[in-house]
Amino acid sequence: MNTTPGRYAQVNGLSLYHEVYGQGQPVVLLHGGLGATGMFGEVLPLLARGHQVIAVDLQAHGRTADIDRPLSYEAMADDVATLIRQLGLKNADVMGYSLGGGVALQTAIRHPGVVRKLVLVSTPFRRDGWYPEILAGQAQMAHAAEPMKQTPMYQTYASLAPRPQDWPVLLTKLSALLTQDYDWSQALTNVKVPTLLVAGDGDAVRTAHTTDMFGRLGGGQQDAGWDGSGYGDARLAILPGLTHYTIFSSPLLAATVTPFLDTPLPSAR
Repeated sequence: MNTTPGRYAQVNGLSLYHEVYGQGQPVVLLHGGLGATGMFGEVLPLLARGHQVIAVDLQAHGRTADIDRPLSYEAMADDVATLIRQLGLKNADVMGYSLGGGVALQTAIRHPGVVRKLVLVSTPFRRDGWYPEILAGQAQMAHAAEPMKQTPMYQTYASLAPRPQDWPVLLTKLSALLTQDYDWSQALTNVKVPTLLVAGDGDAVRTAHTTDMFGRLGGGQQDAGWDGSGYGDARLAILPGLTHYTIFSSPLLAATVTPFLDTPLPSAR
């Protein structure tokens, strides 16, 4: 696996850390909340076998230091789109998990020209897409900075962050983002690129919500036919035996995503 050492890009006032692996069609990979690029485990090297994977540490996560700006899906999406352009790419496939999935979706909504294909893993389009117990936990996050220092998430953060003392700031900002109500139903109609939705059958995002999103993107509207001519541009995968906390590092995720990324665009068929 060809690897370019980690580097920083000056993006919208942020020193955005990213790593580049492999060669081929570019795929921007976006981690979940309180995570970093390393959380994808076996998924990243498997994707990099046939693609150029650009793994990004989002604002205040991993090796990207925070700045005086609230965490928002929209601002982080602008960061991703700016990075793609700075790298001199015409466009890229964008794949995000959880928090990173929300950023990926907003990138496609706000900057459609830079996204070739979209992969959303464990990602709701409305806040009520999460199960109630998850929403309750998100509301408590701002008060959990000290107890969470006993978790692997904090250990990873402390080992990577330019300023580990910013941990309470990150949890406060992330809690503010996650407890803010949102509904991107209308904006989904602006997503015109091929999109793959992936969730675990034990996910924290409600399965019915994911299938609703699939329908809103044009999927599941009719029989695809023996030759597949009835397919739209949306795809759906519910992966068995996986939860919100195991899907991002499962080889099954890579095996599901790779054929979707490698399928020619509809206009190129």
